Amino acid sequence: MLPVDFGKSEKRTHDYKRNGTTDMYAGLDIITGQVTVEISPTHNAQDFLRLMKKVVAQYTGKKKIHIVLDNASVHTGGEASKWLAKQDGRVIFHFTPTGASWMNQIEIWNGIITRELIRRGTFPSVKAVNNAIKRFTADWNTDARPFRWTATADEIIDKVRAVTSRMEQLLGATEIGHVIPRTA
Repeated sequence: MLPVDFGKSEKRTHDYKRNGTTDMYAGLDIITGQVTVEISPTHNAQDFLRLMKKVVAQYTGKKKIHIVLDNASVHTGGEASKWLAKQDGRVIFHFTPTGASWMNQIEIWNGIITRELIRRGTFPSVKAVNNAIKRFTADWNTDARPFRWTATADEIIDKVRAVTSRMEQLLGATEIGHVIPRTA
């Protein structure tokens, strides 16, 4: 990665070579702030379920485990549904509305690891980036703290209404506002 300067955009050197890709599944314990990560070369139900099994194993006893997910097909497909049914109600999936993954606090952590490690990182191999992710996660967990919402529900709803209003203006639509009911 070449440095950014005034009048110069971010660029890579002429010999930049992409060495492959990796997939990361992550789970955040909202009480402790600790993160559990599963890294895989693929993005499928088996990879997702490996993370789920790792997460569930951390919570012994009769506690219910509530997991917030987006609507990705690996979270909602047959294999995930079968696994969930075998949990006898101990594990409960909650899905964020489409386009609202920002409501899931793991997205905050995803932003942090992206900014602090991945975005401007240079890794000679997939193994190197995987090891870097594992080290970052281990370091994070040594001093983990839960995230705290700083906005009130009313502030969030007001912001959604403002975005909805702007979208109505941009699209010339009249019925988009029904998404967030207006209160008296």
